[in-house]
Amino acid sequence: MIQLFHVYKTYARDVEALVDINLQIEKGEFVFLVGPSGAGKTTLLRLIFRDELPTSGQILVNGRNVAKLPDPSLPSLRRSIGVIFQDFKLLRDRSIADNLSLVYRVHGVPAAVGKRKVASALKMVGLSHKAQMMPFRLSGGEQQRAAIARALMSDPLLLLADEPTGDLDADLARDVMRLLGEIHAKGTTIVVATHDANLVRDVGRRTILLKGGRVVEDRA
Repeated sequence: MIQLFHVYKTYARDVEALVDINLQIEKGEFVFLVGPSGAGKTTLLRLIFRDELPTSGQILVNGRNVAKLPDPSLPSLRRSIGVIFQDFKLLRDRSIADNLSLVYRVHGVPAAVGKRKVASALKMVGLSHKAQMMPFRLSGGEQQRAAIARALMSDPLLLLADEPTGDLDADLARDVMRLLGEIHAKGTTIVVATHDANLVRDVGRRTILLKGGRVVEDRA
């Protein structure tokens, strides 16, 4: 599913965000990326869905070298990857249903099919009854569930989550992880970046530890 070979990412002024990363994540795995702030977790996720390019090295997603994909091929790659952000990135002036509807419109899905997908995604995350509410009227946990529903709109093979529980209390964090577990059980590969050691311990999945942009531990 994901393969990284000698991946480096260096920013201006020789800031090394990632150093010689070699990883393989199999289809259907649930993996945590852990480490302190600045360890390179978010950078690694951004490289996987081609929001940024590596300075050097190869990144393969489903057998495709994402760094070398021509621009016309990027929409196809990104349709296969769902991304969940810590700050939700929901449009505040649109209802939850409209936030999800934008995805199928961008992807050119027929309206009738898209509406069914919106209803199905909201049902899965338990927000059917709040479909017409604006994001700011939802709790933090509900907004995160809405963001997860939006990420599921393209039926992604791979789901990337960047600190999905970072602003939530312990109970809401467990609720979000339970939901991600249900999505994983249906066959989706999931990679979660987090600094929450308690969360990782409770869930008990493969854990990749980053420090200073390097992989220092990879344990099942």
